Amino acid sequence: MNQREISELRRRWRPEKSAVSRVYGCFVNSARKIVSDLDESLGAMPQEEAEKYLDLLKKALSGALGKNLIDIVFSTQQVADSEEHRLLSALRASGLKDREARNAFYQKVIGSLDMGDDSYLLLLACDAYDVPRRGKDGETQADASDEVFTYIVCCVCPVKAGRAELGYFPGDNEFHYTVGQMVCPPELGFLFPAFDNRTANIYNALFYSRKPDELHQEFIDAVFHTEPPMSAAEQREAFQEALSTLEETCSVEVARTVHKRLAERIAQHKESKDPEPLAVTAKDIGGILRDCGVPQEKVDAFKDSRDERFGADTALSPANLIDDKKFELRTAQATVSVDPECSYLVETRVIDGKKYILIPVEEDVEINGLPVRFAEGQ
Repeated sequence: MNQREISELRRRWRPEKSAVSRVYGCFVNSARKIVSDLDESLGAMPQEEAEKYLDLLKKALSGALGKNLIDIVFSTQQVADSEEHRLLSALRASGLKDREARNAFYQKVIGSLDMGDDSYLLLLACDAYDVPRRGKDGETQADASDEVFTYIVCCVCPVKAGRAELGYFPGDNEFHYTVGQMVCPPELGFLFPAFDNRTANIYNALFYSRKPDELHQEFIDAVFHTEPPMSAAEQREAFQEALSTLEETCSVEVARTVHKRLAERIAQHKESKDPEPLAVTAKDIGGILRDCGVPQEKVDAFKDSRDERFGADTALSPANLIDDKKFELRTAQATVSVDPECSYLVETRVIDGKKYILIPVEEDVEINGLPVRFAEGQ
């Protein structure tokens, strides 16, 4: 899925837009026991309450592609005959009305998901989207449709104790000191099937994680039974390990150039508003390294290491490989952060046998907020 397709579905999660009539789910306590079962009509709820449910589910379609939103791919064998795909398909085909399928899904999630000591609300909803045809000018034609896209959205929301406070109880006509239970934004969730090229793709699902570095791989393995994808943090670490094969040729200038070029691609992609996710290949990085004067044998060593960690010719998101808002130098004794646009000011020198990081200063200097001055001759 691309960003435009995700945005198209996100816009539906409002009472007047979606075809969601009921929400399903269960409240699971910290002992992994179902406390209550949820099967509620949105139409019978106060509007504010219905909007809250839809807003929670909508959050499972938010965040950055390749970071918070991860593509899950089923094998042909799984689609043809597998327990996990049959269960997801049964949920979708029944519009979540199959109670037996719902209970089987609840138990699969409860048996695998690690939420620590948190209780959580497991939410499910099914939407049927009458997909409008898109004209040659890119505009949708509301009165023309080729198919109905039926899909389910699931999200897992931690439930935590709120702040203790006085509350009024009309039945007793009294105030009492109480602690409420608050449903927090989703920690994880998914959409099935994927909405690729604005049509259903039963070979894919879209997985959501609020924290890109914590994908809850135990959930992915149990629900989708696929190889868990690398988190953003794991991708960055593996990329840095691959760059370390450059050894003595990995200078400050090389690191700066790689960071600068990838940051430029990220900025250009944002400006272009291209809905397709940005990706770079080993060939792209190899070209940057060669431009820095890195010998070909070192470039080949980087490519081999990178392919070993990510798979041959795998395209990666630059946003997962660098932090385009930060350029940081770290030693055992100190950490120096520099505005990426000013990274060219950083120099490294060896003086009297000692290594130094040098940054020329043209303006005032502050230490812990205190302006300091340089003594003459320093």
